[in-house]
Amino acid sequence: MCCSTGLCGNDIDPALVSFAALLQQLSQKGVTVERFNLSQQPMAFVQNPAVKAFLDKDGVEVLPLIFVGGEVHAKGRYPTDAEREALASAALDETDGVLP
Repeated sequence: MCCSTGLCGNDIDPALVSFAALLQQLSQKGVTVERFNLSQQPMAFVQNPAVKAFLDKDGVEVLPLIFVGGEVHAKGRYPTDAEREALASAALDETDGVLP
């Protein structure tokens, strides 16, 4: 990805657009959202033991890795509609928030 959101270029994955919208909603609800881009922030991947272990074992094909509360909720792909709903619930449970 050339930018931090990944929402650039001519062929944007609709699942990525939906996921980016979910992250924005969660952030607006007070959920701490951290998103890292391997090409722009490689040290974040190396310094996180769980992420480093996945990368060492499976390579970059394991990305994206999606964690909520320290647990992996998805790897190697962006979540489906139903999975995004579950991710939102899990993330909001961490902060006792509610999505509209």
